[in-house]
Amino acid sequence: MKVDVLLGLQWGDEGKGKVVDVLTPRYDVVARFQGGPNAGHTLEFEGKKYVLRSIPSGVFQNENVNIIGGGVVLDPVLFAEEAKALEQSGVELKKILRISKKAHLILPTHRKLDAANEKAKGAARIGTTGKGIGPTYTDKISRNGLRVGDLLHDFDSKYAAAKKRHISMLEALGGDTDVADLEKQWFEAVEYLKEYPIVDSEYEINDYLKQGKSVLCEGAQGTMLDVDFGSYPFVTSSNTVTAGACTGLGVAPSRIGDVYGIFKAYCTRVGAGPFPTELFDETGKTIRDLGHEYGAVTGRERRCGWIDLVALKYAVMVDGVTKLIMMKSDVLDGFDTIKACVAYKVDGELTDRFPFDATGVDIEPVYRELPGWKTDMTAMKSADEFPQAFKDYIAFIEKELGVPVCIVSVGPDRSQTIELK
Repeated sequence: MKVDVLLGLQWGDEGKGKVVDVLTPRYDVVARFQGGPNAGHTLEFEGKKYVLRSIPSGVFQNENVNIIGGGVVLDPVLFAEEAKALEQSGVELKKILRISKKAHLILPTHRKLDAANEKAKGAARIGTTGKGIGPTYTDKISRNGLRVGDLLHDFDSKYAAAKKRHISMLEALGGDTDVADLEKQWFEAVEYLKEYPIVDSEYEINDYLKQGKSVLCEGAQGTMLDVDFGSYPFVTSSNTVTAGACTGLGVAPSRIGDVYGIFKAYCTRVGAGPFPTELFDETGKTIRDLGHEYGAVTGRERRCGWIDLVALKYAVMVDGVTKLIMMKSDVLDGFDTIKACVAYKVDGELTDRFPFDATGVDIEPVYRELPGWKTDMTAMKSADEFPQAFKDYIAFIEKELGVPVCIVSVGPDRSQTIELK
């Protein structure tokens, strides 16, 4: 058996949670492979709305196993809040969720360091969520991290050493070193976390594959936020690309099957960083309002713009995408004309490649204009109902990206998802 991978192709917020929820009945296992509580996967069904930050989006199909993989960074406090809310809603989480021993822990001091580091950057700040993600991944790479498995082996001394080192760093940055209140809550949450199965997830996943079980690997954020291949330095701290499923879950590259690439019919970004197709006019505001473009975790206003096919082609290439999923098509229902960026003028030179340093050059998007469909698609149940202009938009995207669109979303609810033949 091979694993399938589902990930975002833009700057995050593409609607991955909803799609995982829709696809989960086809899989035995759903495994999250990177990121942390800076992610916010929103799901809506049966009149209720859920936002998942660390827990895989397959938990609402109670027959499935869900795994938080070793590539994830986990905050026990935020995990406990999220998990308890799910349990109260009827999800039997302790029966279906497994947590990798190799997942790194976000400590109270990591959150303080995140704030201090961001403040020290001044105008050059990245715009982090302040959840301690960056400092945790920094400790991981510098071989100073604490992992979930450490909770089971001499944790107190390991924690004390990490705290001492972090306090020294905070003092040097002039940051807040008072973590007493955060620690009390954190250690209470740790005891709750230990009620869940803590496992060698790489063995579990590969054993499932040997048994012929189907596995869906869920990514967080988006390809253009990848620490290696995204719009550096305005990126997240992990590998959001398909390769991240291998390193985050212990799955061999030869085990990768289909790669589902998710994108919006337009484009958004949260925080600082390059965004070539960003709209600063009334059109951008209209897209934001119609699409309810506010961060699921931060509540921050998202920057909005037309779809960027240069960036999408790049993402499709580095991810090896085999199937495309287009989200929020309905947001563009009322537009007379739809624009799509097909090339850039970089410092006056035409190119179809995403530049090495998109912040250090002058980028002018080159647009192709397409007629809008001017039709409310939110009640549609099949592709046969699509207006011709929308079918043409899909065909245009497929031709430009060289990959078929297999699913289209026409609204936020689970039921507003249409598969294409």
